[in-house]
Amino acid sequence: MSKEQKITGNIQPPNKDLEILKKNFPNCFDKKGEFNFEKFKTQLSKNEINFSKESYGMDWLGKSYARLLATDETTTLLKEDDTFNQKDENKNSENLLIKGDNLEVLKHLSNAYYEKVKMIYIDPPYNTGSDGFVYADDRKFTVQELQELAGVSEERAKRILDFTQSKSNSHSAWLTFMYPRLYIAKQLLKDDGVIFISIDDNEVAQLRLLMDEIFGEENFVAEFSRITKKAGKTTDTIAKNTDYLICYGKSSNVSIKKESFIDNKYNNIDSFKGIRGFYKLSQTLDYSSIQYSRSLDYEIEIEGNIFRPGNSTKEEMEERQLANPNSDACWRWSRELFNFGYKNDFIVVKNNRIYTKTYKNATIKKINGNYEVVEVERKKSISTLEFIENKYSNDNAKKNLSKYFKDKIFEYSKPVSLVTKSINITTNKDDLILDFFAGSGTTGDAVMQLNTEDGGNRKFILVQLPELIDPKSSKTTYDFVENELKVEEPTIFDITRERLIRASKKIQEENDLVINDKGLMVNESKDKKIDLGFKVFETMPIWEDYNFESEELEKQTSLFDESKLTKEDIKALLVTWKTYDGIPLSRKLTKTDLNGYTAHYSSEKLYLMGKGFSTRNLKSLLEKIDVDKNFNPTTIIAFGYHFESKNLREIGENIKSYANKKSIDIEFITRY
Repeated sequence: MSKEQKITGNIQPPNKDLEILKKNFPNCFDKKGEFNFEKFKTQLSKNEINFSKESYGMDWLGKSYARLLATDETTTLLKEDDTFNQKDENKNSENLLIKGDNLEVLKHLSNAYYEKVKMIYIDPPYNTGSDGFVYADDRKFTVQELQELAGVSEERAKRILDFTQSKSNSHSAWLTFMYPRLYIAKQLLKDDGVIFISIDDNEVAQLRLLMDEIFGEENFVAEFSRITKKAGKTTDTIAKNTDYLICYGKSSNVSIKKESFIDNKYNNIDSFKGIRGFYKLSQTLDYSSIQYSRSLDYEIEIEGNIFRPGNSTKEEMEERQLANPNSDACWRWSRELFNFGYKNDFIVVKNNRIYTKTYKNATIKKINGNYEVVEVERKKSISTLEFIENKYSNDNAKKNLSKYFKDKIFEYSKPVSLVTKSINITTNKDDLILDFFAGSGTTGDAVMQLNTEDGGNRKFILVQLPELIDPKSSKTTYDFVENELKVEEPTIFDITRERLIRASKKIQEENDLVINDKGLMVNESKDKKIDLGFKVFETMPIWEDYNFESEELEKQTSLFDESKLTKEDIKALLVTWKTYDGIPLSRKLTKTDLNGYTAHYSSEKLYLMGKGFSTRNLKSLLEKIDVDKNFNPTTIIAFGYHFESKNLREIGENIKSYANKKSIDIEFITRY
């Protein structure tokens, strides 16, 4: 039996909180699925929960509107750049660059990438007044619609609508802009996932409160200070030379790794000998809390001086050895270990006492019966002043870009080192990293470089708005994109894509990499394989008259003329649907021949998008399910406009009959 869905017009982030309520408080929902809050309060009041309106919290003009935007339906489809994605270096890549409004993109990603992302780094607008940020919203609600949807009064609805159309850069505007994006971003994070946000003084206070509300105050990890320029703004009375990196976890399960390190300056074992200042004087060898052992009770002679445990005389030592009393006057090291340590500069005599040296990067270990000096990886905690070093400054961001572009073509970029460090301390080598304010593409560059260095297989998803470049204020950038990249309408997205392409090529050149048959860059002599490609997608508006409310096919066809759809339109619809159904954008759909009809299959989902599906094709479909062990669709989705009603009934009835006969589950869904 077919199941109809008005799917394209109602793609929106899943409300997992509502699902939890339905599971635990089913009696608080009516037969239409509406939540009865009064009944919910009554049930909770048994536990003496106070529903007083006075409480600590954050409010601003536009908050109810921001909440509405977080769960509102998408107004776009996802379209693939087939030409770019079919290039050898990109065709099998799992990295993504998506062009479009990041709120729309996040909604599209919310099913396929729900709890799949380990780390998010974003560098949103700072709202400095000079960074070009204004809140602009093209959504159109009437006062009555907003009243109903947001649950606000008529007067507040009017104020909100005036505010959203005013192109404001107030704190309220910035919060309204950030709230829905962060709300959905949290859903994409794994349970132990973490988010880093770059920000400065203008909005850091508001951001901390906003993050407390969305992520929970208990999931705050740290607020790092980052050096921007050593000199700061010299025109100010106080030179401001830092901004901030705010870090929150999805839950309390997040862990920041202590870093392992070996001091490169002293990583040659021979270089340890004679170095002073890289050791500390340890406790004396006759430390008084050890259990006595006769084998550790011996004389040591150094340059004619005799040393005994506990500064004892020869007679006292001999008496102790003979009586074997319950004494603690003995050395901590055996004679063999002492001789080795003294020879290899692990012993120092100071003030007529013997001490051991504790090195930063070396220690003594017994290997196969013999003592050896070995390198040791030490661990250090991450300081909130970690990013005060100059290598994390904006000057280094400019150096990063200068490797790819001869001119200064991007303002306010962050250094690769900042993102690399953030990835290093929070992710494993196979994790997914997301940046939905991609800018110049620093995050993608950092992921590729880090994978090259440590052999990792991290993947990135970058999102960038095709923001137009002003030919007057950014003439160098505009001219570069227009003249060198041959783009008629230069946008920031064009810079993002070109930076990733050039970063990939530079890594290939520096590491002697070539493309293998799987589309991976390889250096066979070093057994190095790395994904240096990426796939490009973009959002496009849903077709006019497509977002309808009618339930019946006859009424729908009178509102929307499907004959105007091109092959590219159908491809975009297919990409959008597969992502909605939980299939990653990077995963290809397999073309499946059903006796002359081409269907698309992946992840146990089969899509029937084209016209001309007949009884013969249906028979071929059922036969393929019967004999092909690698073909087991549990959901079959048909684009309703390309099927006649009787055809859909025939497919639904036959699939249901076949599934019952084989005792398997196959759902047939018609979408319009």
